[in-house]
Amino acid sequence: MKKIIFALIITLFAQEAQSASVKQDFIVHVGPFDAGRTEFEYDLGANKFSVLSKVSTNGLIDVIYPFTASYQSIGKILKSQKLQTQKYTSLSQSSSTRRSKEMYYNAAGLPTYRISAKNNKSKRVEIEQDTNNLGTTDLQTALGQIAYQYNNKGTCANRLEIFDGKKRFSIIFEDRGTEELVMHELSPNIKGSAHKCIAYIDKLDNDDDDLIWTISKDNPIHLWLQTDEKSKLAYIARIHMEDTPLGELNAYTTAITIKQ
Repeated sequence: MKKIIFALIITLFAQEAQSASVKQDFIVHVGPFDAGRTEFEYDLGANKFSVLSKVSTNGLIDVIYPFTASYQSIGKILKSQKLQTQKYTSLSQSSSTRRSKEMYYNAAGLPTYRISAKNNKSKRVEIEQDTNNLGTTDLQTALGQIAYQYNNKGTCANRLEIFDGKKRFSIIFEDRGTEELVMHELSPNIKGSAHKCIAYIDKLDNDDDDLIWTISKDNPIHLWLQTDEKSKLAYIARIHMEDTPLGELNAYTTAITIKQ
């Protein structure tokens, strides 16, 4: 649960062309627990992008399973308006394990190699140059691509191919139109009309103990998007997932900082 729920939260909706950035803070509740804090900063310019996020457990969850992580994707925005990753990095720390991963891509956007480390023991792995992986990307960049699309076209409907260096899968976004959000005490400035999308992982042939494989069409992540009136940049208003191992998940926006 710890990695992918937050990873799916972290990179969702940034901004379009002309250098601008959106930073969001969230409180994440899972079941009865005030489970986590996230800090996200997105920066998209005319021809380049970056997505940086930090997550950490909170309260009782932090006592039982302390966890912190940071994720970053950087790359370029092509003339076709496709976001093409150049480098992806992740770093996480639990009570006993420190992990890191770096993935590098060639000029055509094909993943070439990854460097993984566990408790400071690192290993470089060359990635087979399978042309089927051309056009795939990391999860953060893919979600950033949906954000870029939403800012330009006002819809989140799409299917994107993800390759994490080992596994390949699809993430599907469905557009569900607009809904009214009721104000919540944790995010008093978030209410009113919002655009709803759902995201889920395509069915795979293999199982895994990571929660990402349980994010199905029957158990998707629900996202509500709103647009800042002044900058016209989109941000995540709220996130909900009905079923996780600890109960339903809700993420509430507590602060938004927009720079242009």
